[in-house]
Amino acid sequence: MVDAMSLNFAPMNPTSSAIDRVLQLLTVIAQSGAAISVRRLTEATGLPSSSVYRYLSMLKRWGFVAEGKREGTYEPGPISLQLGWGGQTLLLVDAAQEELRRLVELTGESAGLMVTVNAQVVCLDMVESPQSLRCSFRKGSALPLVRGASAKAQLAFLPPRERAAVLERHLGASDSPLRCALEQELEAVRNAGYATSEDEVDWGVWGVSVPILGRTDNLLGGLSLMAPSVRAAHRRDNLINATLAGAGRIAGKF
Repeated sequence: MVDAMSLNFAPMNPTSSAIDRVLQLLTVIAQSGAAISVRRLTEATGLPSSSVYRYLSMLKRWGFVAEGKREGTYEPGPISLQLGWGGQTLLLVDAAQEELRRLVELTGESAGLMVTVNAQVVCLDMVESPQSLRCSFRKGSALPLVRGASAKAQLAFLPPRERAAVLERHLGASDSPLRCALEQELEAVRNAGYATSEDEVDWGVWGVSVPILGRTDNLLGGLSLMAPSVRAAHRRDNLINATLAGAGRIAGKF
């Protein structure tokens, strides 16, 4: 781990562009080796805390940074990891490929690897069912982080402040009936360790999704299984258990 205080960046010239300052901030976050606080970012970069907060807000909105497990800390987001070949997202895709194929062979249904980007759940990889009647989530497609099993399995395990921001963005005030109902559902997801849905995104489709967590319980992504409701009806427990096992094996590689 690199101590942010030892990075020794030269103070930014007052005339440096905003792009230079944002890139310096990203570099400190990338090289810190762990989630880093705003105070330490301010000390390492020499930027005013007001500027750091402003840049972090923009970078988080675009998925370049994400909130750490500890409140008030930040770490590289999914977009930064996708840009850095050899980064965690590439490792996640590599680690998941065998499990995606295994899950499809075991269940006969479609399986996908999902990540959270900019308050949406995005499909990074997908292996489709070999059956003619199948459900799939096209690679690269995205959905709001409040609809369906794939979204809710990740929303439930986001850091509390980030989760609250997503709920505020999509469902408004904390006392709204829809938001209260979803928060109760997310609590149940955290307790169970997975989310299920039916007819929520597409009619006639049942799905289960399990979050993939790192060693410090940080959210890496999610493993999702999708099936026509008519085929899933009498074997949901088996499909859930198979997906839980697959996600566990992926997480064990990190």
